[in-house]
Amino acid sequence: MTRRGRFITLEGGEGVGKTTNLALVVDHLEAHGIEVVRTREPGGTPRAEAIRGLLLDPAGNEPLDDDAELLLVFAARAQHLARVVRPALERGAWVVCDRFTDATFAYQGGGRGIDASRIAELEAFVQRGLTPDLTLLLDMPMAAAQRRLEGRLDHDGGERDRFERERAEFFEAVRRAYLARAKAAPDRVCVVNADQPLDAVQDELRTLLDDRLEAWS
Repeated sequence: MTRRGRFITLEGGEGVGKTTNLALVVDHLEAHGIEVVRTREPGGTPRAEAIRGLLLDPAGNEPLDDDAELLLVFAARAQHLARVVRPALERGAWVVCDRFTDATFAYQGGGRGIDASRIAELEAFVQRGLTPDLTLLLDMPMAAAQRRLEGRLDHDGGERDRFERERAEFFEAVRRAYLARAKAAPDRVCVVNADQPLDAVQDELRTLLDDRLEAWS
């Protein structure tokens, strides 16, 4: 019987370095001979990526209702779980995902103010008990994260998406919600100080991964 794979998620607000550090996590696991599926939310499949486009698009004269936003997030998640995450885990691969349901509690719960019980109902319906085995939460003060985001946008020549255009109060609420999630699930969520040199962040990530690899072996 094939042993189920592990599900690892990276979380954090805008500008904390998830993309860079997700690559480190994938490389570190693959160096241990593990088959890794790298993915993201919202997205991960063609249809889920189309939903991501709706969620991030800043253009248009029609504001996106908060409830519609929440339902779109879970619609994309349902497709992602069915087509990518569950099949990979069932064949024994490990899944490393840029954001998952903690982000929903942080952004739609903390940021938008949607009651956590409503999010939990959708979580139970869509995920049917599936939760990450490990969540690495990259955390840093909002002002520092915004400076990093602005530097990245200037370097890449891009424009802010619909979420990146939110006010400081929104991102402060997102951060508080993330830290509350970490406090409520300390065995699953490991908070990593992202407001330090990249080498130090990645050393901490490697240590956390090695500890889990040993515990899971």
